[in-house]
Amino acid sequence: MTIRPKTPLRYSLITDTDSYKFSHWVQYPPGTTRMMGYLESRGGAFETCTLFGLQYLLHEYLTQRITQAQVDEATRFAKLHGEPFNEEGWNYIVRAHDGRLPIRIRAIPEGLVVPVSHPILTIESTDPKVFWLPSWLETMLVRLWYPSTIASMSRAAKMVLREYLERTATDPDAELPFKLHDFGSRGVASLEQSRLGGAAHLLSFFGSDNVEAIRWANHYYGSNMAGVSIPAAEHSTITMWGESREFDAFENLVRCYLVDRQVEAGTPKLAACVSDSFDIFRAVEHGWGGRLHDLVRGSGGCLVIRPDSGDPETVLLRTFEILERTVGMTLNTKGYKVLPPYYRVIQGDGIDHESMAQILETLTNHRISASNIAFGSGGGLLQKVNRDTQRWAFKCCAAKVDGEWVDVRKNPATDSSKRSKAGRLDLIRQGSGYAIAILGADPIAHPDSVMQTVFEDGNILVETDFDACRARFAA
Repeated sequence: MTIRPKTPLRYSLITDTDSYKFSHWVQYPPGTTRMMGYLESRGGAFETCTLFGLQYLLHEYLTQRITQAQVDEATRFAKLHGEPFNEEGWNYIVRAHDGRLPIRIRAIPEGLVVPVSHPILTIESTDPKVFWLPSWLETMLVRLWYPSTIASMSRAAKMVLREYLERTATDPDAELPFKLHDFGSRGVASLEQSRLGGAAHLLSFFGSDNVEAIRWANHYYGSNMAGVSIPAAEHSTITMWGESREFDAFENLVRCYLVDRQVEAGTPKLAACVSDSFDIFRAVEHGWGGRLHDLVRGSGGCLVIRPDSGDPETVLLRTFEILERTVGMTLNTKGYKVLPPYYRVIQGDGIDHESMAQILETLTNHRISASNIAFGSGGGLLQKVNRDTQRWAFKCCAAKVDGEWVDVRKNPATDSSKRSKAGRLDLIRQGSGYAIAILGADPIAHPDSVMQTVFEDGNILVETDFDACRARFAA
């Protein structure tokens, strides 16, 4: 039997949740009319965290109106799925709110770096008849762990690169934004993951081959062009020439992009060439350091040599040894060896922020400047994380029951690190740092709050752009 869906599966805010949420609305205490929840990173790989991707969720999902057809579909689904369903509550949202969600979301500005174990987003209901909505939306909101964690991961990589550039390079600030390139689009589980993670990486760096991530940042965060790339070879564009004509393939690339310049006028004359299709050391010694040297040197551009297999530290050390012997290296102002400006190297295999630090330490120990090398990362950049990397959690912290606000928290006897926060929460500036504030019954925000009300009753109230996110993230 062949199943051929007649139409795509349409998104529904109602069913974008976990099954057990269907049964929760009758489990709360009688007389409950309000609920507040919060999102935090409880700590993990990094001591700080940020929030990124919320604006996308607001535009793409939370501004969608609930329809009667969605309520009817969810009702049918729940009956077959074995769960109860609050059909009356969702019908009320359709009738009384024209399908708009009666909730308020407050959050730190996207890209702001704050200590872990601080609330970075709160959500509360604004209509007592559907007070349970914040919990229903937990599943969706917790997914912000992914772009927010990737942002922190790339920031950690940037700190590693900065350390070695400051030790070994003449102008670290000029080089840093282009030192880690996103190769990860093919290494993730979905298009949306590629977009979210790739855009989060761009908060720290400008180089990316992840086209959809760049388009995403341009579209949802108003960037003109969030990331850049350069012409480059892949193995098929080299191996199709055959092993005996490998250097002809190299020459063709150099002539196209460094000599004849088949790119937009004003674009830097840069191109990268994967050089390990057959023998990386032969390619470097007899190709880039031999037959093609004069052509590259006279082009006025820069050819980036890409080793792509083998142990990175071993291969890179030998690659630089060959280049030093064939094309020469000079000492910069800090006493480290630098290639001529028409040659650089990129390592794009087996890279994450930890392996990158090991490679840079090895090169530094051999007096080779970090100026000579850039890195590309795929799965190690966008896939080597999970929600527990930073221990992201969403918890209910306050509820209004029988007309009174009550504190809500969990406090497991077997794991104190999972103790949650209680009260109507806000995040405030305190001196040069941040602190958690507990609100009274009435105010929406503390006077010194760093959070903004970004969404209320179906409407987006505050938006940011990508440059502003980058600026906050770099502060």
